[in-house]
Amino acid sequence: MKRFLCRFGILLIATISLQNAYTQTNNNFEISKSMEMYLSVFRELNLNYVDEIQPSKLNETAINAMLDGLDPYTVFIPESDIEDFQLMTTGEYGGIGSLIQQIGDYVYVSEPYEGFPAQKSGMIAGDRIVEVNGVDAKGKTTAQISELLKGQPGSTVDVKLIREGIENPFVTTLTREKIKIDNIPYQTVFENGIGYVRLTGFTQKAAAELKEVLLNMKKQTELKGFIIDLRSNGGGLLNEAVDIANIFVDKGELIVNTKGKTEDRTTIHRTRQAAVDLDIPLIVMVNESSASASEIVAGSLQDLDRAVIIGQRTFGKGLVQNVVPLSYNTQLKVTVAKYYIPSGRCIQELDYSKHGDKIPDSLISTFKTRAGRIVHDGGGVMPDVKLEPIEFSTVSSNLYGGNFIFRFANQYARTHSKIEPADKFCIDDSTYQEFIDFVKKEKFSYTTESERMISKLKEIAASESYLEAVQTQLNQLESELIEYKQNDLSKHRNEIEELLNVEIVTRYYYQKGKIKAALKNDPELKKAIEILLDQKLYKSLLTADSK
Repeated sequence: MKRFLCRFGILLIATISLQNAYTQTNNNFEISKSMEMYLSVFRELNLNYVDEIQPSKLNETAINAMLDGLDPYTVFIPESDIEDFQLMTTGEYGGIGSLIQQIGDYVYVSEPYEGFPAQKSGMIAGDRIVEVNGVDAKGKTTAQISELLKGQPGSTVDVKLIREGIENPFVTTLTREKIKIDNIPYQTVFENGIGYVRLTGFTQKAAAELKEVLLNMKKQTELKGFIIDLRSNGGGLLNEAVDIANIFVDKGELIVNTKGKTEDRTTIHRTRQAAVDLDIPLIVMVNESSASASEIVAGSLQDLDRAVIIGQRTFGKGLVQNVVPLSYNTQLKVTVAKYYIPSGRCIQELDYSKHGDKIPDSLISTFKTRAGRIVHDGGGVMPDVKLEPIEFSTVSSNLYGGNFIFRFANQYARTHSKIEPADKFCIDDSTYQEFIDFVKKEKFSYTTESERMISKLKEIAASESYLEAVQTQLNQLESELIEYKQNDLSKHRNEIEELLNVEIVTRYYYQKGKIKAALKNDPELKKAIEILLDQKLYKSLLTADSK
């Protein structure tokens, strides 16, 4: 029997090997055939097309069209985009250090980074960029202006600006620097002894930076708990995610393994060092924009019952990419594997082999954490404590999206030389009235979903010849809605104040102040602190009967 099984095993392996060899040979033939067809089309276009073709542009279009049929993470990186790609992995680039945004025909400075050329030269939020090195900026996108502003550290760039309150445009000359985007833009220990870190990236040294922050906090105070805020962190380097988990779990623990088409794409990632702290109560905050490396950290710490995860279900990106150098200084970022966290689950939500469809519920599998808690695959990391996302009203969304909040904050900063500290500043009655006057002067208006529905109902009634019969009632309802809408600025004052507060604080205290102001009334942070201060509740969430 054993001899039979052995022979059967050898036969099975041989059969699989033959099948793989056949598939590879067939693929090679198809590739050769396709390349010949592609070159034939290219040659004929060059010889016969009525206008002159642009070969490099056509080639890039063809490559991108080919990759579009795969997944959104497999992309071609032309030489012109190499610097932007390096920013994603290193967090560094040569430039002036400022966020910019497009409003109408022009790009505006929205947030200068504190301590970098834009801020040091006196640029402020609201400055309109009209020229860069003599190039007219009108009609250009943020990407095009960003490209003009970037360059080698030490080189200079002349930027012509228009600023409200100053009659004529003016030129400022900036010396570009190496801009490093912080993985940790803000960290603090609250008065209750809870440590907090906002982690926004997984670029090089992210784990070392987090480790240093935690060690410094432990030196200065007796921490009662620690919070890692991964909300809206889109991920980054896989090895940094593994090393961050290693801060809280001991050496030799499986954090993630990757499984690809070939054996060399199957790797196991374990922790390599002794943990910094195995016992500190730990919470990881996530939301629907926490993806990739963020999900490895949150998912592995959940599977190992080392942290309570709170917030909303994460994005669901369980795919691994490698960067392959190509000819002429181009690169291909290609999906090579799926990753699986300690319980064995893959959290990839969309099946790109089936047109990006969600994995159906019938194929969702159940897994268990180390302590026996039930978890599932196929759709991101589900928090242990699920919180409803903060949703803004229609009036607030339109005020923010229409840049009324942004522009009022610019006006406020021009007329107020200083404000209270970021965590103390509040919108008082006079400031809010000033804002109401501002939006009225700017003729702010918006259409609610109810108004759109009434308009649609009128169209349907007209098409069915009922409009005359219901016109009066619909007009009456529309008038009542418009009248009711007049109270929206008062009704939704609290959330509008929050938006104003954060935007105004940013003018004076930059990124750190912005985060500090946003955390002041953050309900999700309050929930995290509440759990950490209640050790009975915290421990119960990590036991098998908690789910």
